[in-house]
Amino acid sequence: MPTISQKSTTKAWSSAIAQPATEFPLTQLPVISGKIPNGLRGTLYRNGPARLERGKKVMGHWFDGDGAILAVHFTDAGASAVYRYVQTSGYQEETAAAKLLYGNYGMTAPGAFWNQWLKPVKNTANTSVLALPDKLLALWEGGKPYALDLQTLETHGEDDLGGLNQGFSYSAHYKRDKQTGEIFNFGVTPGLNAKLNLYKSDFTGKIIQKATYSLDGIPILHDFVLSGQYLVFCIPPVRLNILPVLLGTSYSDALEWQPQLGTQILVFDRQTLSLVSRSETEPWYQWHFANGYLDASGSVIVDIAQYKDFQTNQYLKEVSTGKTHTAAKSTLTRIHLQPQTGKVTTIEQVLDRHCEFPNVPQQSVGQFSRYTYFASYQQGTDISQELLNAIARFDHHTEILTEAKLPENLYPSEPLPAQDTQNPEQSWVMTVVYDGNSHTSEVWIFDSDRLDEEPVCKLRLPSVIPPSFHGTWNPA
Repeated sequence: MPTISQKSTTKAWSSAIAQPATEFPLTQLPVISGKIPNGLRGTLYRNGPARLERGKKVMGHWFDGDGAILAVHFTDAGASAVYRYVQTSGYQEETAAAKLLYGNYGMTAPGAFWNQWLKPVKNTANTSVLALPDKLLALWEGGKPYALDLQTLETHGEDDLGGLNQGFSYSAHYKRDKQTGEIFNFGVTPGLNAKLNLYKSDFTGKIIQKATYSLDGIPILHDFVLSGQYLVFCIPPVRLNILPVLLGTSYSDALEWQPQLGTQILVFDRQTLSLVSRSETEPWYQWHFANGYLDASGSVIVDIAQYKDFQTNQYLKEVSTGKTHTAAKSTLTRIHLQPQTGKVTTIEQVLDRHCEFPNVPQQSVGQFSRYTYFASYQQGTDISQELLNAIARFDHHTEILTEAKLPENLYPSEPLPAQDTQNPEQSWVMTVVYDGNSHTSEVWIFDSDRLDEEPVCKLRLPSVIPPSFHGTWNPA
């Protein structure tokens, strides 16, 4: 019998994932209210797990769902959208078989025991997207990216970017410097001691430089940050215990929180990809970084969405069932460190509000950004029961938090800022909203300076878009 703290009641958001999402072809979007800004021209892309069951078998973790991408094209003729599953080889095999065949992060392969070695992990291509001049990449950190058509989202197949050798993966959390066009990313190669592979690409995505660094054990590494001339990794004290995996436990369930290890800080030079410093500090967990930059003294400033432990993984596992009971709070936290030694000088909580999917305007990645955008919970929400139900902007100059409060049972995606093409001083914030009252999905556009006011435009989507992970804005 569950304890009171573990009571789970069905919430409105669960309807968004109860059935696999329905694709739709390129469709003109009706305007529900307001109007599309004249200076908003380009494409909003979003990626996330859209199918969490097949053959009546539910996948083991939210991370295991098959990826589907939404593209919303804004032109002078209005807004049109297309939504398609990424046609990975595993997705196509399972579609043909009408059942699950592969294991993944939170589940082992169904069927005979030896399937966990024959069909261990499926590339779900479900985490993020990278828009390049001639293709869109669907990203998932355990494998190579899948290339898609920028307009139609037709899948072209795996892409090695001219440098991903056999066994090399490409993370979902690249960092793009808008000033230089350079794209930085990483991948982890498992082993008794995992290898961290660093990549530098030109503006086309082609890998032009690589480096490899040995890690301690097998940590979970989801994101990193570009801070001026440095690439900074914070490696939380989570390690994979390989023995349970060999005996048939999923990767997710074999991950152990080991706070005694502390958090490891690795600082690399962005030009040479060589290690500058390595140090350790107090334990925490983070999925995501907001941004990084160098201050006037040359110190590295890094903003993260910080959890005190790894309970977030249990919460995310529960999401796939449609009912959650684990509370996992993350706060916007600022870390100051000396790059040459890696020594952390201060760790300060910027805001005592839940913070996830933090980001900054594209032109500010790697340098000081006045604003940080993120998804959150409205005050008074039981975070053990709900999905994110608010979006917000924090002004680091005034220390003012501006929040978009959505009506009950409405759930926004990660808020993405987009610079106006006609007026660089003006920007907009876009989010995809699931309305659990009407079981519909919409695109909402806010004036970034008036996030607490009504959206300037709402667009109706043809079918429900399940809660997604990450997206990008690709200006025209």
